[in-house]
Amino acid sequence: MSFTGQRYLTRGVQNEIPFDLQMFMWYLINNLNEPKDYLQVFRLSVSDDGTQHIIHEQEVPAYSREYYVQTDNPVSAKVYVIDDGDHCTMLLAEEY
Repeated sequence: MSFTGQRYLTRGVQNEIPFDLQMFMWYLINNLNEPKDYLQVFRLSVSDDGTQHIIHEQEVPAYSREYYVQTDNPVSAKVYVIDDGDHCTMLLAEEY
């Protein structure tokens, strides 16, 4: 998948995920130098020191990387980004 179609956010993402983290997740997808699965998974949590911990994963081909990011509003959530060929949607796991 290319993740180049029109991009959409669900209301849950708009309300719960800070804009800087939304942009960072799109950046990670854009700069993934491996074949991309249609489903990108981001596990967001707050580390002990208050930084944002992000695990970016996909199933096929297998991929997983961890990031620690300074942000004003770290959150805990699981976020999916799905490319259906025509458009890309970022949504909270519970909105799936």
